[in-house]
Amino acid sequence: MVSCRRWATPLPRFTRNHLLRARAQNLSIIEHCAHVCYPEERRKEPAAAVPERELFVPRAPVDPVELAPGSLPPAFHVMVKPRGAVCNLGCSYCFYLRKESIYEGASGFRMTDDVLESFTRQYIEAQTIPQVSFAWQGGEPTLMGLDFFRRAVELQEKYRPAHMRITNSLQTNGILLDEEWAKFLKEHGFLIGLSMDGPRDLHDANRVDKGGHGTFDRVHAALKLLQKQGVEHNILCVVNRANSDHGSRVYRFFRDEGVEFIQFIAAVERLPDGSVTDWTPRPEKWGQFLCDVFDEWVRRDVGRVFVQHFDVALEAWLGMEPSLCVYAKTCGNAMALEHNGDLYSCDHLVDAEHFLGNLMQTPLETLVASPFQRTFGTDKQDTLPEYCRQCDVLFACNGACPKDRFLKTPDGQPGLNYLCAGFKKFYHHVDPYMRVMASLLQQQRAPAEIMAMVAEQDKANMATARRNDPCPCGSGRKYKNCCLGKEKR
Repeated sequence: MVSCRRWATPLPRFTRNHLLRARAQNLSIIEHCAHVCYPEERRKEPAAAVPERELFVPRAPVDPVELAPGSLPPAFHVMVKPRGAVCNLGCSYCFYLRKESIYEGASGFRMTDDVLESFTRQYIEAQTIPQVSFAWQGGEPTLMGLDFFRRAVELQEKYRPAHMRITNSLQTNGILLDEEWAKFLKEHGFLIGLSMDGPRDLHDANRVDKGGHGTFDRVHAALKLLQKQGVEHNILCVVNRANSDHGSRVYRFFRDEGVEFIQFIAAVERLPDGSVTDWTPRPEKWGQFLCDVFDEWVRRDVGRVFVQHFDVALEAWLGMEPSLCVYAKTCGNAMALEHNGDLYSCDHLVDAEHFLGNLMQTPLETLVASPFQRTFGTDKQDTLPEYCRQCDVLFACNGACPKDRFLKTPDGQPGLNYLCAGFKKFYHHVDPYMRVMASLLQQQRAPAEIMAMVAEQDKANMATARRNDPCPCGSGRKYKNCCLGKEKR
Protein backbone atom coordinates (compact mmCIF):
# COMPACT_ATOMS: atom_id res chain seq x y z
CA MET A 1 0.00 0.00 0.00
CA VAL A 2 1.08 3.50 -0.64
CA SER A 3 2.25 5.55 2.24
CA CYS A 4 -0.78 6.60 4.15
CA ARG A 5 -3.06 4.92 1.69
CA ARG A 6 -4.56 3.37 4.74
CA TRP A 7 -6.00 -0.02 3.97
CA ALA A 8 -7.59 1.03 0.67
CA THR A 9 -7.24 -0.25 -2.80
CA PRO A 10 -8.37 1.21 -6.08
CA LEU A 11 -11.89 0.29 -6.97
CA PRO A 12 -11.71 -3.24 -8.27
CA ARG A 13 -11.35 -3.34 -12.01
CA PHE A 14 -14.41 -5.47 -12.51
CA THR A 15 -16.31 -2.99 -10.38
CA ARG A 16 -14.99 -0.08 -12.35
CA ASN A 17 -16.12 -1.72 -15.57
CA HIS A 18 -19.58 -2.20 -14.15
CA LEU A 19 -19.61 1.40 -13.03
CA LEU A 20 -18.52 2.64 -16.42
CA ARG A 21 -21.27 0.67 -18.10
CA ALA A 22 -23.75 1.93 -15.54
CA ARG A 23 -22.68 5.50 -16.17
CA ALA A 24 -23.39 5.09 -19.84
CA GLN A 25 -26.87 3.95 -18.86
CA ASN A 26 -27.17 6.69 -16.22
CA LEU A 27 -27.19 4.04 -13.52
CA SER A 28 -25.20 4.42 -10.32
CA ILE A 29 -24.96 0.84 -9.13
CA ILE A 30 -22.29 -1.78 -9.02
CA GLU A 31 -23.61 -4.99 -10.56
CA HIS A 32 -22.96 -7.77 -8.12
CA CYS A 33 -19.79 -9.74 -8.83
CA ALA A 34 -20.04 -13.03 -7.02
CA HIS A 35 -16.64 -14.31 -8.02
CA VAL A 36 -14.50 -12.18 -5.69
CA CYS A 37 -14.64 -9.77 -2.78
CA TYR A 38 -12.04 -7.12 -3.48
CA PRO A 39 -10.14 -6.13 -0.35
CA GLU A 40 -9.91 -3.00 1.60
CA GLU A 41 -9.27 -3.55 5.26
CA ARG A 42 -9.39 -6.53 7.53
CA ARG A 43 -7.53 -7.51 10.68
CA LYS A 44 -7.94 -8.67 14.22
CA GLU A 45 -6.55 -6.31 16.78
CA PRO A 46 -3.38 -7.75 18.36
CA ALA A 47 -3.52 -8.45 22.05
CA ALA A 48 -2.65 -5.29 23.96
CA ALA A 49 -0.35 -7.21 26.24
CA VAL A 50 2.03 -8.09 23.42
CA PRO A 51 4.67 -5.39 22.77
CA GLU A 52 4.37 -3.93 19.29
CA ARG A 53 7.98 -4.70 18.33
CA GLU A 54 7.41 -8.40 18.97
CA LEU A 55 4.46 -8.44 16.64
CA PHE A 56 6.74 -7.49 13.77
CA VAL A 57 8.90 -10.60 13.98
CA PRO A 58 7.42 -13.22 11.63
CA ARG A 59 6.80 -16.49 13.41
CA ALA A 60 6.85 -19.94 11.93
CA PRO A 61 4.47 -20.26 8.98
CA VAL A 62 1.14 -21.99 9.27
CA ASP A 63 1.35 -25.73 8.84
CA PRO A 64 0.91 -26.59 5.16
CA VAL A 65 -1.82 -29.11 4.52
CA GLU A 66 -2.81 -31.13 1.52
CA LEU A 67 -5.45 -29.20 -0.37
CA ALA A 68 -8.88 -30.66 0.18
CA PRO A 69 -11.47 -30.34 -2.62
CA GLY A 70 -13.13 -26.95 -2.36
CA SER A 71 -10.67 -25.62 0.21
CA LEU A 72 -9.22 -23.06 -2.18
CA PRO A 73 -11.65 -20.18 -2.76
CA PRO A 74 -12.80 -19.77 -6.37
CA ALA A 75 -11.02 -16.43 -6.40
CA PHE A 76 -8.68 -14.65 -4.06
CA HIS A 77 -6.70 -11.46 -4.15
CA VAL A 78 -3.17 -10.55 -3.14
CA MET A 79 -1.93 -7.01 -2.60
CA VAL A 80 1.68 -6.95 -3.77
CA LYS A 81 4.16 -4.70 -2.00
CA PRO A 82 7.30 -4.85 -4.15
CA ARG A 83 9.11 -2.32 -1.94
CA GLY A 84 7.51 -3.33 1.32
CA ALA A 85 6.86 -0.36 3.58
CA VAL A 86 9.44 1.92 1.93
CA CYS A 87 8.00 5.27 0.88
CA ASN A 88 9.19 8.68 -0.28
CA LEU A 89 6.67 10.50 1.93
CA GLY A 90 6.27 10.77 5.68
CA CYS A 91 2.52 11.14 6.16
CA SER A 92 1.68 11.60 9.81
CA TYR A 93 -1.11 9.04 9.89
CA CYS A 94 0.64 6.25 7.95
CA PHE A 95 0.39 2.93 9.78
CA TYR A 96 2.61 1.02 7.40
CA LEU A 97 5.95 2.83 7.56
CA ARG A 98 6.79 1.29 10.91
CA LYS A 99 6.52 -2.16 9.38
CA GLU A 100 10.00 -1.66 7.93
CA SER A 101 11.08 -3.09 11.27
CA ILE A 102 9.83 -6.51 10.18
CA TYR A 103 12.77 -6.91 7.88
CA GLU A 104 15.51 -4.87 9.52
CA GLY A 105 18.74 -5.43 7.66
CA ALA A 106 16.95 -6.84 4.63
CA SER A 107 18.29 -6.30 1.14
CA GLY A 108 16.89 -2.92 0.27
CA PHE A 109 13.24 -3.89 0.35
CA ARG A 110 13.15 -4.69 -3.35
CA MET A 111 11.30 -7.61 -4.86
CA THR A 112 13.66 -9.78 -6.89
CA ASP A 113 12.88 -11.08 -10.34
CA ASP A 114 12.68 -14.63 -8.94
CA VAL A 115 9.99 -13.67 -6.43
CA LEU A 116 8.10 -11.64 -9.03
CA GLU A 117 8.07 -14.48 -11.52
CA SER A 118 7.17 -17.14 -8.96
CA PHE A 119 4.30 -15.06 -7.59
CA THR A 120 2.99 -14.20 -11.06
CA ARG A 121 2.96 -17.82 -12.15
CA GLN A 122 1.42 -19.16 -8.94
CA TYR A 123 -1.17 -16.39 -8.69
CA ILE A 124 -2.41 -16.95 -12.23
CA GLU A 125 -2.38 -20.75 -12.00
CA ALA A 126 -4.38 -20.78 -8.76
CA GLN A 127 -7.26 -18.66 -10.11
CA THR A 128 -10.36 -20.20 -11.66
CA ILE A 129 -12.02 -16.98 -12.84
CA PRO A 130 -11.59 -15.48 -16.32
CA GLN A 131 -10.23 -12.18 -15.03
CA VAL A 132 -7.32 -11.82 -12.62
CA SER A 133 -6.35 -8.51 -11.05
CA PHE A 134 -2.85 -7.59 -9.88
CA ALA A 135 -2.77 -4.81 -7.27
CA TRP A 136 0.55 -3.05 -6.65
CA GLN A 137 0.83 -1.27 -3.34
CA GLY A 138 3.34 -0.30 -0.70
CA GLY A 139 4.91 1.75 0.74
CA GLU A 140 5.24 3.47 -2.60
CA PRO A 141 5.33 1.00 -5.51
CA THR A 142 6.61 3.50 -8.08
CA LEU A 143 9.94 3.47 -6.21
CA MET A 144 10.58 0.17 -8.02
CA GLY A 145 10.90 2.10 -11.28
CA LEU A 146 9.22 1.56 -14.62
CA ASP A 147 11.43 -1.37 -15.65
CA PHE A 148 10.03 -3.46 -12.82
CA PHE A 149 6.48 -2.96 -14.06
CA ARG A 150 7.49 -3.57 -17.65
CA ARG A 151 8.84 -6.90 -16.46
CA ALA A 152 5.67 -7.56 -14.46
CA VAL A 153 3.50 -7.07 -17.55
CA GLU A 154 5.85 -9.29 -19.55
CA LEU A 155 5.56 -12.11 -17.00
CA GLN A 156 1.79 -11.77 -16.82
CA GLU A 157 1.59 -12.30 -20.55
CA LYS A 158 4.02 -15.23 -20.34
CA TYR A 159 1.83 -17.17 -17.90
CA ARG A 160 -1.62 -15.92 -18.94
CA PRO A 161 -3.88 -18.63 -20.37
CA ALA A 162 -5.58 -17.74 -23.62
CA HIS A 163 -9.00 -17.42 -21.98
CA MET A 164 -7.85 -15.16 -19.13
CA ARG A 165 -7.88 -11.37 -18.96
CA ILE A 166 -5.34 -9.74 -16.67
CA THR A 167 -5.69 -6.24 -15.21
CA ASN A 168 -3.41 -4.12 -13.07
CA SER A 169 -4.08 -1.48 -10.44
CA LEU A 170 -1.53 0.66 -8.67
CA GLN A 171 -2.04 2.78 -5.58
CA THR A 172 0.33 5.72 -5.47
CA ASN A 173 1.00 9.07 -3.85
CA GLY A 174 1.71 10.36 -7.37
CA ILE A 175 5.00 12.08 -6.54
CA LEU A 176 7.10 10.17 -9.11
CA LEU A 177 4.57 10.11 -11.94
CA ASP A 178 5.69 11.81 -15.14
CA GLU A 179 4.93 11.63 -18.85
CA GLU A 180 6.82 8.35 -19.31
CA TRP A 181 4.95 6.75 -16.44
CA ALA A 182 1.61 8.04 -17.70
CA LYS A 183 2.16 6.71 -21.20
CA PHE A 184 3.09 3.28 -19.84
CA LEU A 185 0.07 3.18 -17.52
CA LYS A 186 -2.24 4.19 -20.36
CA GLU A 187 -0.74 1.71 -22.80
CA HIS A 188 -1.17 -1.21 -20.43
CA GLY A 189 -4.53 -0.20 -18.99
CA PHE A 190 -3.46 0.33 -15.40
CA LEU A 191 -6.07 1.61 -12.99
CA ILE A 192 -4.42 4.21 -10.74
CA GLY A 193 -5.54 4.99 -7.23
CA LEU A 194 -4.23 8.43 -6.30
CA SER A 195 -4.04 9.35 -2.61
CA MET A 196 -5.33 12.85 -1.95
CA ASP A 197 -7.13 14.28 1.07
CA GLY A 198 -8.91 17.30 -0.37
CA PRO A 199 -7.98 20.95 -0.97
CA ARG A 200 -4.47 22.17 -0.16
CA ASP A 201 -4.93 22.98 3.54
CA LEU A 202 -6.68 19.69 4.31
CA HIS A 203 -4.32 17.58 2.21
CA ASP A 204 -1.15 19.14 3.60
CA ALA A 205 -2.31 18.74 7.19
CA ASN A 206 -1.00 15.17 7.15
CA ARG A 207 0.33 14.25 3.72
CA VAL A 208 3.86 15.62 3.87
CA ASP A 209 7.27 14.62 2.52
CA LYS A 210 10.25 13.50 4.59
CA GLY A 211 11.10 17.12 5.28
CA GLY A 212 7.63 17.88 6.61
CA HIS A 213 6.61 19.92 3.56
CA GLY A 214 3.17 19.70 2.05
CA THR A 215 2.71 17.65 -1.09
CA PHE A 216 -0.50 19.09 -2.52
CA ASP A 217 1.03 20.75 -5.58
CA ARG A 218 2.88 17.60 -6.62
CA VAL A 219 -0.12 15.33 -6.12
CA HIS A 220 -2.43 17.76 -7.89
CA ALA A 221 -0.01 17.83 -10.83
CA ALA A 222 -0.13 14.02 -10.91
CA LEU A 223 -3.93 14.13 -11.06
CA LYS A 224 -3.85 16.52 -14.00
CA LEU A 225 -1.26 14.36 -15.74
CA LEU A 226 -3.42 11.26 -15.40
CA GLN A 227 -6.42 13.14 -16.73
CA LYS A 228 -4.44 14.59 -19.63
CA GLN A 229 -3.13 11.17 -20.67
CA GLY A 230 -6.50 9.46 -20.22
CA VAL A 231 -5.26 7.07 -17.53
CA GLU A 232 -8.06 5.40 -15.57
CA HIS A 233 -7.94 6.67 -12.02
CA ASN A 234 -9.79 7.22 -8.82
CA ILE A 235 -9.10 9.20 -5.69
CA LEU A 236 -8.51 7.72 -2.29
CA CYS A 237 -9.26 10.25 0.42
CA VAL A 238 -8.30 9.44 4.01
CA VAL A 239 -10.84 10.88 6.42
CA ASN A 240 -8.99 12.05 9.50
CA ARG A 241 -9.32 14.57 12.31
CA ALA A 242 -8.22 17.41 10.00
CA ASN A 243 -10.82 16.99 7.23
CA SER A 244 -13.67 15.15 8.98
CA ASP A 245 -15.61 18.41 9.50
CA HIS A 246 -15.44 19.28 5.81
CA GLY A 247 -17.28 16.54 3.95
CA SER A 248 -19.12 18.82 1.52
CA ARG A 249 -16.02 20.90 0.82
CA VAL A 250 -13.82 17.86 0.21
CA TYR A 251 -16.36 16.25 -2.10
CA ARG A 252 -16.97 19.44 -4.09
CA PHE A 253 -13.24 19.91 -4.55
CA PHE A 254 -12.80 16.47 -6.09
CA ARG A 255 -15.92 16.78 -8.22
CA ASP A 256 -14.90 20.20 -9.51
CA GLU A 257 -11.45 18.80 -10.34
CA GLY A 258 -13.13 16.34 -12.69
CA VAL A 259 -12.79 13.25 -10.46
CA GLU A 260 -15.49 10.68 -11.17
CA PHE A 261 -14.57 7.86 -8.76
CA ILE A 262 -13.90 8.50 -5.08
CA GLN A 263 -13.14 6.34 -2.06
CA PHE A 264 -13.32 7.64 1.50
CA ILE A 265 -11.46 5.69 4.19
CA ALA A 266 -11.51 6.47 7.91
CA ALA A 267 -8.02 6.60 9.44
CA VAL A 268 -8.64 4.51 12.55
CA GLU A 269 -5.50 3.65 14.42
CA ARG A 270 -4.86 2.64 18.04
CA LEU A 271 -2.10 3.50 20.46
CA PRO A 272 -0.42 0.90 22.73
CA ASP A 273 -2.61 2.01 25.67
CA GLY A 274 -5.76 1.17 23.69
CA SER A 275 -6.77 4.75 22.91
CA VAL A 276 -6.95 6.07 19.36
CA THR A 277 -4.47 8.40 17.72
CA ASP A 278 -5.05 12.12 17.53
CA TRP A 279 -5.65 11.85 13.79
CA THR A 280 -8.41 9.25 14.12
CA PRO A 281 -11.81 10.82 13.37
CA ARG A 282 -14.47 10.57 16.01
CA PRO A 283 -17.18 8.07 15.05
CA GLU A 284 -19.95 10.66 14.84
CA LYS A 285 -17.74 12.91 12.70
CA TRP A 286 -17.09 10.04 10.31
CA GLY A 287 -20.82 9.45 9.98
CA GLN A 288 -21.56 13.15 9.48
CA PHE A 289 -18.78 13.38 6.88
CA LEU A 290 -20.45 10.66 4.81
CA CYS A 291 -23.87 12.25 5.30
CA ASP A 292 -22.59 15.63 4.10
CA VAL A 293 -21.01 14.07 1.02
CA PHE A 294 -24.16 12.10 0.32
CA ASP A 295 -26.43 15.14 0.61
CA GLU A 296 -24.37 16.94 -2.01
CA TRP A 297 -24.12 13.89 -4.26
CA VAL A 298 -27.77 12.84 -4.18
CA ARG A 299 -28.87 16.32 -5.27
CA ARG A 300 -26.44 16.88 -8.12
CA ASP A 301 -24.25 13.98 -9.12
CA VAL A 302 -26.03 10.61 -9.16
CA GLY A 303 -24.90 8.80 -12.29
CA ARG A 304 -22.02 11.24 -12.84
CA VAL A 305 -19.78 10.79 -9.81
CA PHE A 306 -19.35 7.42 -8.10
CA VAL A 307 -18.59 7.17 -4.41
CA GLN A 308 -17.61 3.71 -3.28
CA HIS A 309 -19.54 3.83 0.00
CA PHE A 310 -22.75 4.74 -1.77
CA ASP A 311 -22.48 2.10 -4.47
CA VAL A 312 -21.77 -0.63 -1.92
CA ALA A 313 -24.61 0.59 0.30
CA LEU A 314 -27.01 0.41 -2.63
CA GLU A 315 -26.01 -3.21 -3.13
CA ALA A 316 -27.13 -3.90 0.44
CA TRP A 317 -30.47 -2.15 -0.07
CA LEU A 318 -30.97 -4.27 -3.17
CA GLY A 319 -30.55 -7.39 -1.07
CA MET A 320 -27.11 -8.23 -2.46
CA GLU A 321 -24.08 -9.33 -0.54
CA PRO A 322 -21.84 -6.23 -0.33
CA SER A 323 -18.99 -6.64 -2.83
CA LEU A 324 -16.42 -4.92 -0.59
CA CYS A 325 -14.99 -7.17 2.11
CA VAL A 326 -15.20 -4.41 4.73
CA TYR A 327 -18.99 -4.73 4.57
CA ALA A 328 -19.29 -8.38 3.54
CA LYS A 329 -20.27 -11.08 6.03
CA THR A 330 -16.88 -12.78 5.81
CA CYS A 331 -13.42 -11.95 4.49
CA GLY A 332 -10.13 -13.81 4.25
CA ASN A 333 -9.76 -13.88 0.47
CA ALA A 334 -7.48 -10.85 0.32
CA MET A 335 -3.90 -11.20 1.48
CA ALA A 336 -0.75 -9.08 1.46
CA LEU A 337 2.56 -10.11 -0.13
CA GLU A 338 5.81 -8.58 1.05
CA HIS A 339 8.77 -7.98 -1.22
CA ASN A 340 10.52 -11.23 -0.26
CA GLY A 341 7.52 -13.51 -0.88
CA ASP A 342 6.15 -13.56 2.67
CA LEU A 343 2.36 -13.81 2.68
CA TYR A 344 0.15 -12.37 5.44
CA SER A 345 -3.55 -12.77 6.17
CA CYS A 346 -4.36 -9.18 5.35
CA ASP A 347 -2.93 -5.80 4.52
CA HIS A 348 -3.51 -4.68 8.09
CA LEU A 349 -2.23 -7.84 9.63
CA VAL A 350 1.37 -7.89 8.61
CA ASP A 351 2.40 -9.20 12.01
CA ALA A 352 3.66 -12.36 13.61
CA GLU A 353 0.24 -13.78 14.36
CA HIS A 354 -0.90 -13.61 10.76
CA PHE A 355 2.20 -14.72 8.91
CA LEU A 356 1.09 -17.50 6.56
CA GLY A 357 4.43 -18.47 5.02
CA ASN A 358 6.64 -17.72 2.05
CA LEU A 359 5.51 -18.63 -1.45
CA MET A 360 9.08 -19.53 -2.40
CA GLN A 361 8.90 -22.43 0.10
CA THR A 362 5.18 -23.24 0.22
CA PRO A 363 2.79 -23.01 -2.75
CA LEU A 364 0.66 -19.91 -2.73
CA GLU A 365 -2.56 -21.88 -3.07
CA THR A 366 -1.65 -23.96 -0.01
CA LEU A 367 -1.16 -20.83 2.09
CA VAL A 368 -4.42 -19.30 0.84
CA ALA A 369 -6.39 -22.48 1.54
CA SER A 370 -4.87 -23.10 4.98
CA PRO A 371 -7.36 -23.73 7.81
CA PHE A 372 -5.84 -20.74 9.63
CA GLN A 373 -6.71 -18.36 6.79
CA ARG A 374 -10.17 -19.83 6.23
CA THR A 375 -10.98 -19.48 9.92
CA PHE A 376 -9.60 -15.96 9.89
CA GLY A 377 -12.16 -15.10 7.21
CA THR A 378 -15.19 -16.68 8.88
CA ASP A 379 -14.31 -15.17 12.26
CA LYS A 380 -15.58 -11.86 10.94
CA GLN A 381 -19.12 -13.16 11.14
CA ASP A 382 -18.71 -15.74 13.89
CA THR A 383 -17.34 -13.28 16.48
CA LEU A 384 -20.00 -10.59 16.11
CA PRO A 385 -21.44 -9.58 19.49
CA GLU A 386 -25.16 -9.98 20.08
CA TYR A 387 -25.62 -6.20 20.01
CA CYS A 388 -24.51 -6.21 16.36
CA ARG A 389 -26.60 -9.25 15.48
CA GLN A 390 -29.72 -7.38 16.60
CA CYS A 391 -28.84 -4.13 14.83
CA ASP A 392 -31.20 -2.82 12.14
CA VAL A 393 -28.30 -1.91 9.82
CA LEU A 394 -26.37 -5.16 10.15
CA PHE A 395 -27.35 -6.04 6.57
CA ALA A 396 -25.35 -3.02 5.35
CA CYS A 397 -22.22 -3.07 7.51
CA ASN A 398 -21.96 -6.66 8.86
CA GLY A 399 -19.92 -5.31 11.73
CA ALA A 400 -17.54 -3.59 9.27
CA CYS A 401 -13.81 -4.21 9.50
CA PRO A 402 -12.65 -6.54 12.29
CA LYS A 403 -9.55 -4.42 12.81
CA ASP A 404 -11.76 -1.68 14.23
CA ARG A 405 -13.81 -3.87 16.57
CA PHE A 406 -12.13 -2.88 19.81
CA LEU A 407 -14.96 -1.23 21.74
CA LYS A 408 -17.42 -2.88 24.11
CA THR A 409 -21.13 -2.96 23.44
CA PRO A 410 -23.55 -1.20 25.83
CA ASP A 411 -24.02 -4.54 27.62
CA GLY A 412 -20.28 -5.03 28.01
CA GLN A 413 -19.51 -7.52 25.22
CA PRO A 414 -16.25 -6.98 23.34
CA GLY A 415 -16.14 -6.60 19.57
CA LEU A 416 -18.06 -3.41 18.80
CA ASN A 417 -16.68 -1.46 15.86
CA TYR A 418 -15.14 1.88 16.79
CA LEU A 419 -17.01 3.52 13.90
CA CYS A 420 -20.37 1.98 14.81
CA ALA A 421 -22.05 5.24 15.79
CA GLY A 422 -20.92 6.83 12.54
CA PHE A 423 -22.15 3.94 10.43
CA LYS A 424 -25.54 4.01 12.13
CA LYS A 425 -25.82 7.75 11.57
CA PHE A 426 -24.98 7.38 7.89
CA TYR A 427 -27.15 4.34 7.14
CA HIS A 428 -30.19 5.78 8.90
CA HIS A 429 -29.70 9.06 7.05
CA VAL A 430 -29.52 7.47 3.59
CA ASP A 431 -32.19 4.83 4.17
CA PRO A 432 -35.10 6.68 2.47
CA TYR A 433 -32.92 7.61 -0.51
CA MET A 434 -31.52 4.11 -0.87
CA ARG A 435 -35.03 2.67 -0.80
CA VAL A 436 -36.04 4.94 -3.65
CA MET A 437 -32.95 4.20 -5.75
CA ALA A 438 -33.30 0.47 -5.14
CA SER A 439 -36.94 0.68 -6.25
CA LEU A 440 -35.97 2.60 -9.37
CA LEU A 441 -33.42 -0.04 -10.30
CA GLN A 442 -35.92 -2.82 -9.74
CA GLN A 443 -38.23 -1.01 -12.16
CA GLN A 444 -35.41 -0.83 -14.73
CA ARG A 445 -35.21 2.91 -14.22
CA ALA A 446 -32.18 5.09 -13.58
CA PRO A 447 -31.32 5.90 -9.96
CA ALA A 448 -30.41 9.39 -11.19
CA GLU A 449 -34.15 10.09 -11.29
CA ILE A 450 -33.94 10.58 -7.55
CA MET A 451 -32.31 13.99 -8.06
CA ALA A 452 -35.53 15.46 -9.47
CA MET A 453 -37.51 13.91 -6.61
CA VAL A 454 -35.17 15.40 -4.03
CA ALA A 455 -35.32 18.79 -5.75
CA GLU A 456 -39.12 18.79 -5.50
CA GLN A 457 -38.97 17.82 -1.84
CA ASP A 458 -36.37 20.52 -1.13
CA LYS A 459 -38.62 23.08 -2.83
CA ALA A 460 -41.54 22.06 -0.66
CA ASN A 461 -39.42 22.17 2.49
CA MET A 462 -38.04 25.61 1.65
CA ALA A 463 -41.56 26.95 1.40
CA THR A 464 -42.03 26.31 5.11
CA ALA A 465 -38.45 26.71 6.36
CA ARG A 466 -37.61 29.46 8.83
CA ARG A 467 -34.52 31.64 8.57
CA ASN A 468 -32.56 29.88 11.27
CA ASP A 469 -33.57 26.33 10.33
CA PRO A 470 -31.01 24.00 8.71
CA CYS A 471 -31.20 24.61 4.98
CA PRO A 472 -33.39 21.99 3.25
CA CYS A 473 -30.74 21.60 0.54
CA GLY A 474 -28.59 19.63 2.98
CA SER A 475 -25.62 22.01 3.00
CA GLY A 476 -25.46 22.07 6.79
CA ARG A 477 -25.74 25.85 6.83
CA LYS A 478 -28.66 27.84 8.12
CA TYR A 479 -31.38 28.53 5.61
CA LYS A 480 -30.74 32.29 5.80
CA ASN A 481 -27.08 31.77 4.94
CA CYS A 482 -27.71 29.35 2.12
CA CYS A 483 -30.72 29.04 -0.15
CA LEU A 484 -32.97 31.78 1.27
CA GLY A 485 -33.49 34.28 -1.50
CA LYS A 486 -31.19 32.46 -3.96
CA GLU A 487 -33.91 32.31 -6.54
CA LYS A 488 -34.03 36.10 -6.48
CA ARG A 489 -30.29 36.58 -6.96
